[in-house]
Amino acid sequence: MNFKEKRKHWKALLISCSIALVLISIYTITIGPAELSFRDAMGIILAKIPFFQRWINLEQYSQVQLTIIWSLRVPRVILAGLVGGALGVVGATFQGFFKNPMADPSVIGVSSGAALGATLAIVTGMGSFLGFLRIPFFSFCGALLTTFLVYTLGRVGNKVVVSTLLLAGVALSSFLQAMISFLMVMNAEKMEKVYFWLLGSFANRNWEHVLIAAPLIIVGVLLLMLFSKELNAMVFGDSTAHHLGIDLEKVKIIILVLASLTAAGAVAVCGIIGFVGLIIPHIVRMLVGPDHRILLPMSFFVGGIFMVLTDTAARTLFAPMEIPIGVITAMFGGPFFIYLLKKKKDSIF
Repeated sequence: MNFKEKRKHWKALLISCSIALVLISIYTITIGPAELSFRDAMGIILAKIPFFQRWINLEQYSQVQLTIIWSLRVPRVILAGLVGGALGVVGATFQGFFKNPMADPSVIGVSSGAALGATLAIVTGMGSFLGFLRIPFFSFCGALLTTFLVYTLGRVGNKVVVSTLLLAGVALSSFLQAMISFLMVMNAEKMEKVYFWLLGSFANRNWEHVLIAAPLIIVGVLLLMLFSKELNAMVFGDSTAHHLGIDLEKVKIIILVLASLTAAGAVAVCGIIGFVGLIIPHIVRMLVGPDHRILLPMSFFVGGIFMVLTDTAARTLFAPMEIPIGVITAMFGGPFFIYLLKKKKDSIF
């Protein structure tokens, strides 16, 4: 297959995946205790889009339908799609950056930093004037501070040494996890709230949460995709990247900052959701190969579909009780991780 045919194939794949993401998202909106049809969900969503408003009359729908679909389920599904897509793209980026197939958004401690920020906000009650933004704000700050510390520790002279960066991230992540455990033990009465945040959830998320996360995730993902060629070169080693004329030290810093900001934006609004950033890039790599020009956008769509489906499972499998989504993703991720270890197909990376 020549490059022109390959681009045509990639374009068809991306269009198919984007349509699948939209249709699956609308279908999952209809699943739940209230009886809603696909047509109702589609009609209400289209009626909120200016171009389609002239053809659809919202008065044909009850206030209950409008509230359930537009105010409760649509923002939740959009947020799940965005977060799943972001974690997929950041996971693929870090796996290329570190040349390590087991890397994911938690590898440099971003998730642990966000968790410590959220834990501090919950146990101390600080920042109450921020309202519902309190926990997302402190978790985002925790993630950014952790990224800065890891970058400082991983920097040797004027260079960012990837192996040192990875070790610094693992060490700092372990330290932050210990701090979270200590805070939970010292504040046993708030342990349950902290524990549920750490497991991740999209429960009670609304349009405000979408407005917080969407700009960071969309801008971060699009900018990371611009560095697909550089990531391709980095996979083959620093010397190859230098020979191709890439300013490697500058590119490393930019990719590290963009990936960390994107992961922080995702984790801040929903808590820690493990394994998505690890397994989605591997699944996509098996389907389309290791080229980051197709790997990153496909990871976004497949990650979004995976997260929308798992969130639907989390809120409906044992309704009215809702399972933290981190439990569902771990149930998929754990066996898949073991499958990767058994398969040992290094050639897929």
